[in-house]
Amino acid sequence: MHFQGWIEMKLLVQVLALLPFALPVLMVVTSHAQAITEIGGLKIVTLTRTATSTTKPEFTSVTVLPGRGMEVLQITANFPGKGNVDVLASPDLAGAKKMLDVDDTANGDLGYRLGAAFLVPYPNRIRGKLSADGKTLTTEWEGHSITLPANNIGSLPTAERHAMHGLILKAKTDNVAVQKVPGGEEVSGVIHAGDFGGHWLSKTQLVVTIRLTAEAVDATIEARNVGAEDEPIAIAWHPYFNLPSGDRTQVRVRIPASTIAEVDGYDNVFPTGKILPVAGTRFDLRGVGGTPLGTNFFDDNWNHIDWVNHAATVQVIDPAAHYGVEIVGLSPEIKAIQMFAPPTKQFVAIEHQYNFGDPFGKEWGSTDTGMVTLKPGQSTKWHVRLHVFVP
Repeated sequence: MHFQGWIEMKLLVQVLALLPFALPVLMVVTSHAQAITEIGGLKIVTLTRTATSTTKPEFTSVTVLPGRGMEVLQITANFPGKGNVDVLASPDLAGAKKMLDVDDTANGDLGYRLGAAFLVPYPNRIRGKLSADGKTLTTEWEGHSITLPANNIGSLPTAERHAMHGLILKAKTDNVAVQKVPGGEEVSGVIHAGDFGGHWLSKTQLVVTIRLTAEAVDATIEARNVGAEDEPIAIAWHPYFNLPSGDRTQVRVRIPASTIAEVDGYDNVFPTGKILPVAGTRFDLRGVGGTPLGTNFFDDNWNHIDWVNHAATVQVIDPAAHYGVEIVGLSPEIKAIQMFAPPTKQFVAIEHQYNFGDPFGKEWGSTDTGMVTLKPGQSTKWHVRLHVFVP
């Protein structure tokens, strides 16, 4: 045997001798390398861009779930000197997949408990006559009966089962397309909602677009009535905004609205039909720079919004983290801003929505509760924009 061949044979023997120990290591590495690529049966879409500024924060990524009604799972932004910060309060991909693909309800209710779910054709709560089995309820709109999943209930003995947060939490998205835009990327998709599984009037098509640039994340939904009947429509988003410092008590929120819808308590959270001024109450969050949340609990619906330059701008400011996010409503159909802020959690949910709670309820009398009526062929467009800043 030549000397080179002898060396090669010796090396082969040494490698083979190590294989019993090497194989488990290789298997572990392989298992960890298996990335989570799908949630809800469709591929996850991640928009990315590289931050370039050394002086101001920039958005760097958006993670979207086309298999779950185009829900936004996470948004990141680079803050110079700190690196990427999670804008939304949401688990990682493994945690989200377990919640949404393993643990979720038939209606997809865990979808509005993380990230930022889109709520169509109604956000918030709807009351009605409960079915004998307790699974559905029936309400009325302009003489038409609407039967909805009774998918939510409070925890007290007096709690009433009701419908909440729309009918696209498990919707699949067609025609998903990602494209480059100036300074970033954009994803769009179509949800052929139809009659929302037999729960709604007429038929609806939704076009959802999410755009990432350095300065902004834009989310838009265009809802079009593609059926033969009139239909009511409302649109909202349910983003849980992360509080990076972990100190919720010093977080400040500014909501530019002069009235609030009174509710029967924080268990049912049903509106009484009364619109009350916020001046002189803990609900007055109009001050420049926001008002500290302290230990206050909020699950309330602000209205009579002060629009400035055609925008309804809410601020969430975390002074201890030198962090702020603006949530800017840009659709004139937005009539209300819901804030959910439990004092034991490190998030604040801010929802720009068309409507008040229980929009078909008799408690409202002749009040316009914000639902948009679409005739066949008509459409409505909801649009919200995010900015991050150093306060």
